[in-house]
Amino acid sequence: MSEGPELHPLLAEAAQGRLPDWTVAGKKRREHMERVAELLREWSTSRSESPIEVDRWTALGFLHDVLRDAKPKDLRGSVPASMSHLPGGVLHGPAAATRLREGGVTDEAFLTAVAYHTIGSPDFGVVGKALYAADFLEPGRKFRRKWRGGLRATMPEGLDAVVRTILSARIRHLVDKKRPVRPETLGFWNMLVKGRSWVSVSEV
Repeated sequence: MSEGPELHPLLAEAAQGRLPDWTVAGKKRREHMERVAELLREWSTSRSESPIEVDRWTALGFLHDVLRDAKPKDLRGSVPASMSHLPGGVLHGPAAATRLREGGVTDEAFLTAVAYHTIGSPDFGVVGKALYAADFLEPGRKFRRKWRGGLRATMPEGLDAVVRTILSARIRHLVDKKRPVRPETLGFWNMLVKGRSWVSVSEV
């Protein structure tokens, strides 16, 4: 839910495509942000969210990558100590959340979604999951277009199932490449499958 009867001015401006003056994002990045914002606007409208909530979702699409083209070395000092260990390629999320918080945004679900949109978080609510899906499914991405289009067609009703499918594919890719999986990502997975029975390794 949004912070109150009105959005914070930073979010209200972003919902109209007007980004903060500290934005570091090139033309292609901004086009990606616009596509993510459009998906989130479409999905929130389909969910019959209030006009303020639709703007909140839209702002999330515009703001998630607002520092994506900044150099990691310029971002590391501006993220919380608890997140300073993250790889350079994902620092733009927590750095943007920090700048938004410093600007007076207090919507924790929104800030968590921005901070962890690349790796996922067990603390995600609906908006976090929606951003995670939209960032992956936006139509400008060129890989596995038919598969992603099929997932996109089931949104927003199939949000949880779609996010599980995306996250499963990403974890499988990391495992196949013998790359580490972030604990936040594993926590996100465990949150998504909470309540399902455990499988013994002897059954695999």
